[in-house]
Amino acid sequence: MASENSPLLAYRLLGEEGIAFPANGAGGPGGTSARKLSTFLGVVVPTVLSMFSIVVFLRIGFVVGHAGLLQALAMLLVAYFILALTVLSVCAIATNGAVRGGGAYFMISRTLGPEVGGSIGLMFYLANVCGCAVSLLGLVEAVLDVFGADATGSSGLRVLPQGYGWNLLYGSLLLGLVGGVCTLGAGLYARASFLTFLLVSGSLASVLVSFVAVGPRVVPVTPRPGPNGSSLPPQVGHFTGFNTSTLKANLGAGYAKDYTTGTMMTFASVFAVLFNGCTGIMAGANMSGELKDPSRAIPLGTIVAVAYTFFIYILLFFLSSFTCDRTLLQEDYGFFRAISLWPPLVLIGIYATALSASMSSLIGASRILHALAQDDLFGLILAPAKVVSRGGNPWGAVLYSWGLVQPLGPCPAGALGWETEHTGCSGHRLLFGGLCCGGPVLPEPGVGLSPQLPVRKYLLRLDVRKEHVKFWRPQLLLLVGNPRGALPLLRLANQLKKGGLYVLGHVTLGDLDCLPSDPVQPQYGAWLSLVDRAQVKAFVDLTLSPSVRQGAQHLLRISGLGGMKPNTLVLGFYDDAAPQDHFLTDPAFSESAEGNQEGGSPALSTLFPPPRAPGSPRALSPQDYVATVADALKMNKNVVLARACGALPPERLSRGSGGTSLPHHVDVWPLNLLRPRGGPGYVDVCGLFLLQMATILGMVPAWHSARLRIFLCLGPREAPGAAEGRLRALLSQLRIRAEVQEVVWGDGAGSGEPEEEEEGDFVNGRRGDAEAEALACSANALVRAQQGRGRGGVPGGPESGDGREGPTTALTFLYLPRPPADPARYPRYLALLEILSRDLGPTLLIHGVTPVTCTDL
Repeated sequence: MASENSPLLAYRLLGEEGIAFPANGAGGPGGTSARKLSTFLGVVVPTVLSMFSIVVFLRIGFVVGHAGLLQALAMLLVAYFILALTVLSVCAIATNGAVRGGGAYFMISRTLGPEVGGSIGLMFYLANVCGCAVSLLGLVEAVLDVFGADATGSSGLRVLPQGYGWNLLYGSLLLGLVGGVCTLGAGLYARASFLTFLLVSGSLASVLVSFVAVGPRVVPVTPRPGPNGSSLPPQVGHFTGFNTSTLKANLGAGYAKDYTTGTMMTFASVFAVLFNGCTGIMAGANMSGELKDPSRAIPLGTIVAVAYTFFIYILLFFLSSFTCDRTLLQEDYGFFRAISLWPPLVLIGIYATALSASMSSLIGASRILHALAQDDLFGLILAPAKVVSRGGNPWGAVLYSWGLVQPLGPCPAGALGWETEHTGCSGHRLLFGGLCCGGPVLPEPGVGLSPQLPVRKYLLRLDVRKEHVKFWRPQLLLLVGNPRGALPLLRLANQLKKGGLYVLGHVTLGDLDCLPSDPVQPQYGAWLSLVDRAQVKAFVDLTLSPSVRQGAQHLLRISGLGGMKPNTLVLGFYDDAAPQDHFLTDPAFSESAEGNQEGGSPALSTLFPPPRAPGSPRALSPQDYVATVADALKMNKNVVLARACGALPPERLSRGSGGTSLPHHVDVWPLNLLRPRGGPGYVDVCGLFLLQMATILGMVPAWHSARLRIFLCLGPREAPGAAEGRLRALLSQLRIRAEVQEVVWGDGAGSGEPEEEEEGDFVNGRRGDAEAEALACSANALVRAQQGRGRGGVPGGPESGDGREGPTTALTFLYLPRPPADPARYPRYLALLEILSRDLGPTLLIHGVTPVTCTDL
């Protein structure tokens, strides 16, 4: 097949140089040319500014004054614990593949599907639009608080007229400034963000220095309105400098009325304000389309930003508690200006954070909207958002978002506390709404509804036309003749399924025309009991056919339902080994276990015949066995041939086991050992399939302690090191942790003509049988030589004779060559496989025909 002879990811690992890796994350808005931002400018700076916003300047005193230092620290820890869980999830998704434009929406939609991603992406978009409007309104309030005609306090300049219309005008002008910066592109936005970052950092630095450099002082606070419109007596706050008495007074909580709204504060209301100041962690992720390396920049930059802001918040909490009395903290949220060495610098920081937060929200919203538009989830409604400039800037989405932010300006909202003034919102109403939303999911599906209805619904949604390589899972069909001799393979296949479909198939020989009734139906009970006793998650599918080969074809075609159909055929190896009766040795099938069956049902040992006696005729001939393998490959099914699985230790096949104390290796040979020269010049689809199956097995708890080793065979003309480096780069892209070793392919492989050989030279008999057998023996010796060896091939196994115990090979994955085109060569092909896998212990010979790995998200 053409797909097998071309590498899935354009990686040539042997014999060819100069093949470059695909650009990480290519395909964002504007392509790779639009990716210019570094981790610092693209992630750290916008995330820090979004997390600080205006809260860091105007709500530190609010939090510490009402909650006290201890509860404030507890709130901060809870908030950042929630953020940490979110950040870790973002990191996991961002490093799972190439991230393109769209930020949070792109990562969620490519991970959970377009339905979930579209709905969440729309909410993210609207949240950013509203966040931009709120930040601009807060900036207007902060400006008018100093420069407005109605400004209070002795420091007000009173130069700007105020009123509803004027406030709307100021907000529109600021929105025009923000929108203009975002329309001109991410480069200008990054430079503007960096400038505001410098201003905010300088302002915070001046505040931190002021806590130390400024001496004790009395700070008059704005009089609070009293009942009936009267004013309360003027109050003063005290900046005491570092004073332990001040710290002790500020340790406990002292919740009071908020002087800006008159509402009594509680733990929940204060935490809500603090948590609002800690959000903004997605600002860097939303710039994914403009980042040079988003898979690295998003996790690293977001973690750095979260750690930096956490440190600053902790520092400000402690400094405020040490130096400011509770009156100052509760009655003047802008006390940073009163204690600053240069108060205008604090104002600059306030304005810069509000402006940067609005820019971050607008540009993040535009990127999410552009990604939504490109995915065509909302049809023509978002068509204008697809428009981009030559440089890849989605200015259409920016203008679209700009147009949505503008109407939000007339909303009757304040900068920070307007939510608490909404009389229609209360805790009881919120609780009732939550119960109404969550109520439909509480009833059990079996109450009033058949449980088959939701199953049918989701099976219908498993459309094979929507399959994608990144959602691939092994869907196994294990053909079993007599389960007495196949229990270890039955459990090993259960471990390989990785949450996918697992069907246990059996073919009963016969012709229904010659039988009075169907002999298959009475057998289902015994096979289902076998599945229960073996503790595997498998379905049972039985059929009646004149031959095993025809029965296997039937099962491959009709097993499963809808999109849940087997994609991999698993067979036991066809050799002359005497069958074992695992019912006699397996604890789950012992006489005591059989005696504990409920209802007095017959024991399983009586429902299945004894194993075939050595030398007795078989139901399947070698010709039909290989023909079955060929049939599966023709039907585009992957094939796994399992040999000597009965030698696997029981703890490796148990559920939930952590493995043995002695480490073992899982060896993978992803190259065709029967095609030695020139042929294994790349890891093709089949080789990647081997890697994927071995990685899946390593995820099972019973195999966690096993170390994955991948072997590359080098001919005499191959330069050592180059292929290993390319394979390590590929494994890094695929996130597979393994030890890579290069081994020299023997003299027999390096001799002869230098021209490249075709895949079937030895299998199809174009070379002599003696030469093919010698090659198989040489390959077998090569594999056995590496078993029981540690890193670098240093002997250290239990049989090495050097007195040292070391890891041995628990399971070997070998590349299974395709069967020959001539059916007359089937027995010889099977003989070569027997020689290749002889005395290797538990071995899986695998041939994969479907792509299973993807570096894109």
